[in-house]
Amino acid sequence: MQTKDFFENLRRFDAYPKTLEDFRVKTYGGAAVTLISGIFMFVLFVSELNYYLTLEVHPELFVDTSRGQKLRINIDIVFPKMACGYLALDAMDVSGESQIDIDGHLLKQRLDLQGRPVSETPEQHKIGETSSEVASTPPPLDPKRCESCYGAENYEQKCCNTCDDVREAYRRKGWALQNPDTIEQCKREGWATKMEAQKNEGCKLFGYLEVNKVAGNFHIAPGKSFQQRHVHVHDMQAFSGMQFNITHRINHLSFGFDYPGIVNPLDNVYEKVESMQMMYQYFIKIVPTTYTKVNGETLYTNQFSVTKHSKSTGGVLGETGLPGVFFSYELSPMMVKYTESQRSFMHFLTGVCAIIGGIFTVASLVDSFIYHSSKVIAKKIELGKAS
Repeated sequence: MQTKDFFENLRRFDAYPKTLEDFRVKTYGGAAVTLISGIFMFVLFVSELNYYLTLEVHPELFVDTSRGQKLRINIDIVFPKMACGYLALDAMDVSGESQIDIDGHLLKQRLDLQGRPVSETPEQHKIGETSSEVASTPPPLDPKRCESCYGAENYEQKCCNTCDDVREAYRRKGWALQNPDTIEQCKREGWATKMEAQKNEGCKLFGYLEVNKVAGNFHIAPGKSFQQRHVHVHDMQAFSGMQFNITHRINHLSFGFDYPGIVNPLDNVYEKVESMQMMYQYFIKIVPTTYTKVNGETLYTNQFSVTKHSKSTGGVLGETGLPGVFFSYELSPMMVKYTESQRSFMHFLTGVCAIIGGIFTVASLVDSFIYHSSKVIAKKIELGKAS
């Protein structure tokens, strides 16, 4: 008896009393509201599920205290009107001195004027050097020979058996190689002929280099570079009288590895020269960034902003400078940290319940309004009061 009374009392708390089946009325309007509300429920449920399955990224900002890291620079630049034999890439730190502790993995790909590769195999590029592909294979010579360096010998390099050896010896001395035709090694290897053959070619420079994580710059310009009294100089004597077209397309430029959602502002930038002998300068502000994935893996990378300046270095009204593309970068003292996290399942469940309950409630109000309105109209028609 007590058990029966307990269940009778429990039934009083039913917040969802049921009507008898005989008193339920099904209408066409209710069917239409049900179908429309069901579609809305499904669309919003899919949207909520998609939101739940995407990872949440939390940004944080704090002072960069990291030390001893390297800065990786990823490069992919095309010069459609500049031959690989003319171009050299140099990297310097904030003091203007060339980077001595630098690791480069750069390749040069010769292109024709239509942008197609001339050779299938790209050439390895060394920092500070123009293309060595300009030199043809010399005839067999005595491997034990010791040819002259034309006054540029030093304790490390006493023999210059190739044109590149002579150019390197001159570079270390800080001398300019004014006329390669007067150098027997260059004459024998057909250096001038090869340079002339590449005159109507383009070049693609791609790969990466790793430098010390300090402010500095790197640039791509014609001529072999060398240091002369602590001043960075490019040997332009071999190109005297030439006009350089510095039109370029930056396919990709980034500092570090990519992470989800990163934006590199210089990707796919195309600059067509207004005149010959142009100098393009890109001033870059690098923000160190860490990205921690949901599995705990941390990626150390960078994002950056950039501004551009260009000027002419040739002609009567031209300013002083070296034609080429220059990238100057500075490091921000602040670091951005992104952390991935999985969204809360309880939040997802709450959202789904809110969607179902909210649409069901609104649909019930709409259905009730339609049903009672139709009854009132029908009654007026019966009484002849409808106009």
